[in-house]
Amino acid sequence: MATTLVLAAFLGSANAQSTTTAGTTAILVTPISIAKTADMHFGTVAASGTSGTVVLDYADGRTTTGGVTLPSGSTLQKTAVFTVTGEGTSGFSITIPSSPITLTGSVSGSMTVGNFVADLGTSSTLVGGSKTIKVKATLNVGVGQVAGIYTNASGLFVTVNYN
Repeated sequence: MATTLVLAAFLGSANAQSTTTAGTTAILVTPISIAKTADMHFGTVAASGTSGTVVLDYADGRTTTGGVTLPSGSTLQKTAVFTVTGEGTSGFSITIPSSPITLTGSVSGSMTVGNFVADLGTSSTLVGGSKTIKVKATLNVGVGQVAGIYTNASGLFVTVNYN
């Protein structure tokens, strides 16, 4: 009977431990990035005694409201264009300014640009690792705006992130 107890003790301890292995994997993707292809430019605009706006569309066209006019022959207008690159057909989110940005005049004064809208909405999917984003906006022109070149020192920020 002592032999049976010793044998049972050895068998019990032999089955008390078990080992296996698990695979370990990491997937490294191409970092998402965005580069400016074209700056936003509202072209040549004429102010008057009435405030108004210039609305820039995705096809580099413009419409006006109020006392703003567009001198004939202006071809400088351009929608902001960005190129997003990354991993294959990955989805990504797009963030554009929700608040107006200020343009400061070369002589004096300022104007704001707001109502930014990306042609892809707030998200999209890369095609072959690339996608183009166009951003349109509205320029707010004040009463009797001082003539000059108006620019934004900090720029128009567009951010993309993988979904």
